[in-house]
Amino acid sequence: MEEKKSSPKRIAVAMSGGVDSSVTAALLTEQGHDVIGITMRVWDPSTCGVSEENAEASCCSPDDVRDAGRIADQLGIPFYVVNFEDEFRRLVINDFISEYYRGRTPNPCVRCNELVKFGLLLEKARELGADYLATGHYAQVKEGDDGFFHLLKGLDPKKDQSYFLFALSQEQLARTLFPLGGLTKPEVRALASRFELRVAEKSESQEICFIPDDNYVRFLEAEKESENLSGTIVDQKGNVLGRHHGTYRYTVGQRRGLGIAWKEPLYVLGVDARTHEVIVGPQDELNKKGLTASGVNWMMPKPSTEFNTSCRIRYRHKAVDCRVIPLPDNRVNVLFTEKEKSVTPGQAVVFYEGNRVLGGGWIEEGL
Repeated sequence: MEEKKSSPKRIAVAMSGGVDSSVTAALLTEQGHDVIGITMRVWDPSTCGVSEENAEASCCSPDDVRDAGRIADQLGIPFYVVNFEDEFRRLVINDFISEYYRGRTPNPCVRCNELVKFGLLLEKARELGADYLATGHYAQVKEGDDGFFHLLKGLDPKKDQSYFLFALSQEQLARTLFPLGGLTKPEVRALASRFELRVAEKSESQEICFIPDDNYVRFLEAEKESENLSGTIVDQKGNVLGRHHGTYRYTVGQRRGLGIAWKEPLYVLGVDARTHEVIVGPQDELNKKGLTASGVNWMMPKPSTEFNTSCRIRYRHKAVDCRVIPLPDNRVNVLFTEKEKSVTPGQAVVFYEGNRVLGGGWIEEGL
């Protein structure tokens, strides 16, 4: 497979103020490209109930925007800030809240990549005359002889972010560059030092940007405090074992916080927001033979027959062998070779053939 065009006329770099995007901008500038920096304002700490201290520890914070501007100034490239707060609220935050209150565990990073970063921001980059949008993701895009743009894992297995990018379309991939995809994180840190970037030693944010304290319950209750989803904790036969103060407090596989004294450890097996029930059981009941997924996006010709491949059902999940069975309406059944633990509705299942992403969808239920 051939790399995409190596010398585009103009490249917009999505700059977050962190090490990865700063090195991306520096590399492309060094290579002689016409680079512009562009940063998104996507959330306001004051509207998310986040303290100033916690906000500065998160990505996309006001301090990050300032850092991005300083890096652009150091590199001598034009710099733009675009405000997508309303769009991010509507497309990402509101969906996150809705999913939790439906008894699901959402992945906002996938939606942000699909709809905001490689959607709205890519459109803005094109308006600024850019041919491509480059980001600091650890992934790779290559154009194949089959005419498709293929998404590949990043070289560094500890940093690979291809899982979060399965929802991108061919049109988006065709306009996307990932300059760090063939590098490891230590190599990127070394480049940041060589370029003498002020963010060379900056730590990374590990949490969801709009919940930097990682307190999902606080955030959800502040956003929708009038919602009463208290109810019962039951076993698989419907026997009441206890009570809870909100289904949004629980996710599949959770053990802590149940408040139930039992002869063996109990885990959350499922959440039914409709009946306000949290279903619990022993650990071995978490193991599922497969799952059903919806909203599947294929980065290859859409399959019409069953096929064997591998998949990941969480970001840090090691890919496992499975059989994919296409269903109507962009849905699939997935059968694992061996049972897998904690199949979680709302999370993504992503399909791989070696290092290549075939596609992915949203988990509806375990089988």
